[in-house]
Amino acid sequence: MQPVDIFDRSARRRHRDRAAPRYAAHDFLRVAMLDGIADRLAAVTRTFADVLDIGTFDAAFAPLPGTRIARLDPGFAFASAAGGVQGDEDRLPFADHSFDLVVAAGTLDSVSDLPGALTLIRRTLRPDGLFLGAFVGGNSLPQLRGALRAAESDRPVARCHPLVDVRSAGDLLLRAGFALPVADIETLSVGYPGIGRLLEDLRGMAAGNVLLERHALRRDTLARAADVFAAAANGDGRTRERFDIVFLTGWSPAPDQPRPARRGSATASLADALRRTRD
Repeated sequence: MQPVDIFDRSARRRHRDRAAPRYAAHDFLRVAMLDGIADRLAAVTRTFADVLDIGTFDAAFAPLPGTRIARLDPGFAFASAAGGVQGDEDRLPFADHSFDLVVAAGTLDSVSDLPGALTLIRRTLRPDGLFLGAFVGGNSLPQLRGALRAAESDRPVARCHPLVDVRSAGDLLLRAGFALPVADIETLSVGYPGIGRLLEDLRGMAAGNVLLERHALRRDTLARAADVFAAAANGDGRTRERFDIVFLTGWSPAPDQPRPARRGSATASLADALRRTRD
């Protein structure tokens, strides 16, 4: 069955093209994502020859020494500036087993067919190839979501993207066929003087609303939301907004990879071990 699009692909491309000229002023979330990916990559002892950078943005993900790197972005401006190709994550234009490492930072949260995208990523990897991903998920933007709900309590409409929590992210890795899957989360807290500055950041990082069914935000609704947002401010006059970054790690299956022990094969009891510790 063909998945139903919940995101507008054309709007997504337009938002990214609009954000490209001033993206550096709003890139703090992707900087955090790339830092986290670099930490995870540093723990890997193997080398990589061919790397795919998905959602390249400003091409800030630097090639590892001695690697060849291909770049893909849903937006034409980012893809062109990085010397890459324009394309969607759930419609990857690369052959199976083309890469040893695939990195996807900052775009998977707005892909209609995320399970399909992860499956395609796994297929582009060679056996024992590594996938490292990061996207905004979990319980992100609670202040903005709450302010918009309160401002439209009489007739609420969807204005924020659905979010993937860390447990669901791990399940998606398994569903896509990755071996040794790991999903974990890191949280950033950012203070904003008002809702307008938050919305400016979201637009600047190409994270605005690209739901297929969108509704114009009226001025009176935005004013009510701004009041609710401001009422949550701390003593410094700033409202703390939360961003959860979900990190994904998975390996393309290979015959010589370690495997988890079969359920029920343990020879020692955890309860006995804990009882001995207490004694």
